[in-house]
Amino acid sequence: MDHSKLVVAKVFGSPGEADLAKSMLESAGIDSIIQADTAGGMDPAIAWSDLGFRVLVREEDASEAREVLNPPQNTSAEPAVPNDEDSPSPKPSE
Repeated sequence: MDHSKLVVAKVFGSPGEADLAKSMLESAGIDSIIQADTAGGMDPAIAWSDLGFRVLVREEDASEAREVLNPPQNTSAEPAVPNDEDSPSPKPSE
C-alpha cells in the first residue's frame, strides 16, 4: 500500500472495532491500515486517551471507505410498504 496520501476513514475506540473495520474494507477491495499510539503495545490506554484507533485509507478510496463503514441507516421502525402501483389491484368480485 502506498502510504504517501493516506486519510482517516474513521476513528474507533478499541483495537477490535478497528480490526473489524479493516476486515470490512478488505472485503470491499479497499486497502487500509490501523494507526494508533500504544507505546509499542506496552500501553494501549494511550490510544484511547489520544486520538483512538484510526483506520487510514488512500485518499482516492476515502469516500467509498466511509460508505462501507457508515452505511445509510433505515430510521423507520416500520417495514417498507410497497406503493399502490407496485401491488396488484384486487379483482372485482362477480
